Amino acid sequence: MLDKDIITQLKGIFANLETAFTFVVSGVSSREETRQMVEFVNDFASSSAAFSVKEEDTPTEENAPTLAIWRDGNPTGVSFCGIPNGHEFTSLILAVLNAAGQGKNLPDEALRRRIASLQGPVDMFTFVSLTCTNCPEVVQSLNIIALINPSFRHVTIDGAVVPEMVKSYNVQSVPTVYANGELLSVGRAELGDLVALLEKKFGSTPNPGEVSDVTLGFDVIVAGGGPAGAAAAIYLSRKGLRTAIVAGRIGGQVKDTMDIENLISVPHTTGPELASDLRRHLESYDIAIYDNRRIVDVALDGFPKRITTDSGETFEAPQIVIATGASWRRLNIPGENEYIGRGVAFCTHCDGPFFAGKRVAVIGGGNSGIEAAIDLAAICEHVDVFEFLDELKADMVLQKRLTEFDNVAVHLSSAAEEVIGNGTKVTGIKVKDRKSGESALYDLDGVFVQIGLTANSSPFSNQLPVNKAGEIIMKGAGRTGIPGVYAAGDVTDIPYKQIVIAMGDGATAALSAVDDRMRGVTPS
Repeated sequence: MLDKDIITQLKGIFANLETAFTFVVSGVSSREETRQMVEFVNDFASSSAAFSVKEEDTPTEENAPTLAIWRDGNPTGVSFCGIPNGHEFTSLILAVLNAAGQGKNLPDEALRRRIASLQGPVDMFTFVSLTCTNCPEVVQSLNIIALINPSFRHVTIDGAVVPEMVKSYNVQSVPTVYANGELLSVGRAELGDLVALLEKKFGSTPNPGEVSDVTLGFDVIVAGGGPAGAAAAIYLSRKGLRTAIVAGRIGGQVKDTMDIENLISVPHTTGPELASDLRRHLESYDIAIYDNRRIVDVALDGFPKRITTDSGETFEAPQIVIATGASWRRLNIPGENEYIGRGVAFCTHCDGPFFAGKRVAVIGGGNSGIEAAIDLAAICEHVDVFEFLDELKADMVLQKRLTEFDNVAVHLSSAAEEVIGNGTKVTGIKVKDRKSGESALYDLDGVFVQIGLTANSSPFSNQLPVNKAGEIIMKGAGRTGIPGVYAAGDVTDIPYKQIVIAMGDGATAALSAVDDRMRGVTPS
């Protein structure tokens, strides 16, 4: 099942393993899916002498072939229901490496303490699609939690092999995570996000004697790890300043973008690829990276400036660059939150296949909305596009491409009022015609929200002036209204939200910070 080239690559990846692993395959042996799973696992195990395979002719909870990873004769708590091909092949590789204490995705000590302190026992399972680009990060994060905390168990479930289970749980979006049988998370999430959700749901008991609150000092702190934050940190480090990045994730909003074709000198890349490149570039400098953090408190006036995170750390520095970016906006209408993951979705690449042959709506006529409509028109029976303004905002090249589909209807001057459902799933959407004032109900199965971004400025908005959109109001050249505090990228009031502009904006903020230090405007 695995070709020789892949097995050769795996031999290189696992060359330094010193831990013995057993891959336990469970399922009904007479099923074709089990035979394929055994063939896949045997091929995978042939890549290292540290691997062995054990077959168990017993049914599984999911009633489908399951691969469990055992380390030194004991279960790790990590397993895969269905062959982990596609994007989840990397998740399998990392699960083995992480179980051996290897892999660059392992969390730092502060986050490890939080994971180890989670209260269990907790059985987690995640529904995924092997073509989903958001799923691997969630899978890999939950696998790490299971590996660090022995009271947690995680099963990655390929929805395609358990259609009845998908139906019974009414899964319409991936990744969808359940913990002890209750819904925990739907859609993209970082390790830090998932730890916070588990802390809230199940509680946390730190080990006695552990020190969780620490203070870390730097010359400059960069809040945010997207294009603007990465550019700022690199420029600051090149100037010899001790620099730290504090962020939810490296790459930021970029990681949710699939095709990027306007980053000058790079004809085509993807969001995940660009995010990986940003991290690799940051790691080539002496920059302290603290990702998987959520900022819970800030003190921008006075000296030094302070940022406190949900991991119990306080970061201090004379200067701070705010580059926290933006997040997808919500409609904030009745029914939206209730039906997220049950018909309300945000990613066509991940969730579009669930609506093949069905009727859906796309809310938003900008580039992201029209791109979503084009993707959905290829697989859905019908797509209604609702735009609040009197004209579409998308680039003309996208609008022209949309006209090639005869199963798309565009509705201008339309305001979504309510997502309608039957308690289990979406059944329609109520939309108001802004010109006539009349409302109409559209029967459909899914609603994809694509209405732009909102600035991630809430931790700072009570200390810095922001506009009606929540964007930090700038004084020019990356400076804010507080000496020693700078901002860059989509969190600010710059008029154009583009990757290349954010990068330049981050560099500008960094150079202004350096200039102010040299001129004594801010203390060092």
